[in-house]
Amino acid sequence: MEIKKENKVVDFIKKYGVYVAVGVVVFAVALTFTLLATLGGSVRTSVDNTNFVMPMSDASIVKDYSDTNLQLNETLNQWEAHLSVDLTSENSDVFAVLGGTVSSVDYEYLKGYVVTIDHGNGFVSTYSSLADGVSVEEGDRVSAGQKIGSASESASGELELGSHLHFTLMLNDEYVNPNDYLDLQLK
Repeated sequence: MEIKKENKVVDFIKKYGVYVAVGVVVFAVALTFTLLATLGGSVRTSVDNTNFVMPMSDASIVKDYSDTNLQLNETLNQWEAHLSVDLTSENSDVFAVLGGTVSSVDYEYLKGYVVTIDHGNGFVSTYSSLADGVSVEEGDRVSAGQKIGSASESASGELELGSHLHFTLMLNDEYVNPNDYLDLQLK
């Protein structure tokens, strides 16, 4: 007569294997969501040989970029994502962050005077709340660091911020965090 040896590992897997598998899957999903939340939902894109300059000299951030946390717009008294960075400086001059072609110069009631520049390689920058009399016209070629206008209070949608630049950066038609491309957090 043969005596069977009990294999405790096999018995454990038979008895609790489903629970262990479910636990591993739950852990993997939780880890994935935690990593995505930590990254803020944005992924830094490699920008080979692209040197951005600051849109204002000696600028301070008045209101930072946020695509995940709502921020209060005190002028409009509403909570909203802020897909731009608002900057202020004692020197109100505003500069192109990269060379490119001015694709539009407009006035919008809530944004004020707006200049949009297509930099190629999918990058487009928008400068809002500019003073009347911007320095460029649609179709103009600009170089990095070239003055395009002056910050002002022309954006009626952000009057509570005072004179400032509302700076937006897009890559391949998607909003991106300017902090990933400019040294704004040092300001």
